[in-house]
Amino acid sequence: MESGLWNGASMLMRRLWTAVSKALFAEFLATGLYVFFGVGSVLRWPSALPSVLQVAITFNLATAMAVQVSWKTSGAHANPAVTLAFLVASHISLPRAMAYVAAQLAGATVGAALLYGLTPGDVRGTLGINVIYFTGCSMNPARSFGPAVIIGKFAVHWIFWVGPLTGAVLASLIYNFILFPDPKTLAQRLAILMGTTEVEKVVEVEPEKKDSHSSSGETEVSV
Repeated sequence: MESGLWNGASMLMRRLWTAVSKALFAEFLATGLYVFFGVGSVLRWPSALPSVLQVAITFNLATAMAVQVSWKTSGAHANPAVTLAFLVASHISLPRAMAYVAAQLAGATVGAALLYGLTPGDVRGTLGINVIYFTGCSMNPARSFGPAVIIGKFAVHWIFWVGPLTGAVLASLIYNFILFPDPKTLAQRLAILMGTTEVEKVVEVEPEKKDSHSSSGETEVSV
């Protein structure tokens, strides 16, 4: 009995790790692609300087691409502000949210580094870091973080964290507690925050799922 329980728990942990690893890679890849193409659109190409409309279209297409390649695996956050909004709404655990943000920042840095290495010096300039007009319209902290790391300039960088994160928290609170109140109890929210709800649920139903899917030899794990 104990051996079977141990084997079941070990199998569950392996499948959970596989699922989380895929999600983190999806966030890394999606954010990297977003930064590479989005920031690339704001560089001062000598053949044709991009207009505000062209930059906006490119960023939206880059966002659509990031969502398309990652939404089934990770939920397509690709933005620390989005992850924070999910955390406030009790849709993601704190450890998972922290891992997502780390993957997003790593992806943004790699995407900016690739863009820096592939563009001519007279074109890359300051690599589109957010210091123009009023704020540069950066609503994704990872987009601001990647180029800032590569260029090594963090002047007023805090603005591009405080603004989007504050907006994400307020939007999440208004949506989930005022417009469409979530019936979760405090205990349920704390369990989700610590990352225990999903694991307990899967451990409880795993034997039943094995029996009901024995003909196909496949089981599903929800994380």
